[in-house]
Amino acid sequence: MNKLLNEALSIETAQRVKSKAKSPFDNAYRATLATEGGIYVQGFLAFAGKPYKPIEHGWMELEDCIVDPTLSYLNKNAQELWYFTAQRLTVKQLKVIIEESKEDYPEDDPLPVYGDPPYEYYGNIMLGGKDYLEAYQAAEAKCRELNQKNAEKN
Repeated sequence: MNKLLNEALSIETAQRVKSKAKSPFDNAYRATLATEGGIYVQGFLAFAGKPYKPIEHGWMELEDCIVDPTLSYLNKNAQELWYFTAQRLTVKQLKVIIEESKEDYPEDDPLPVYGDPPYEYYGNIMLGGKDYLEAYQAAEAKCRELNQKNAEKN
C-alpha cells in the first residue's frame, strides 16, 4: 500500500531544513537527518502534464506518511502527485554511504545514491539497479495513464 503525502508536515519540514528548489535529494537528506524515525527515499514522481514523464526525486518517509520537503517548489496539488519508491535508506545506512562517497569521489555530489553495480540502463541515463528500473517503469505507466485522462477531458 502506498503511503499518503502529508502536505502540512512537508511544508513544516521544508521550512525547518531550509529546503531549496531543484534540490530534492539534498532536501530529503537534511529532512531525514533532522527527523526522528525518518527514512530517506529515492525514486520517481509522476503527475499529469509536462514533462509528460517521471522525474527522479527524493523524499522522506515516516511510519505512516510521505514527507516531501520539496513539495512547495513543485507547483502541484498534493493529490496530483504519485510517488514510486526505488530505494529506502535508514539514517545509519545513509550516513555510511555519504561518508564513503565523499572519500571515494570527493569531486562528485554524493546524492542521489544509486547503490551497488550492476546498473540498469535506459535511454542515455544510467540508473541504479533493478529496483530503480522497476520504479521508473511503474511511474512511466502512471504518467501515461494520467496524461491520457487529461487528453480525454480536453
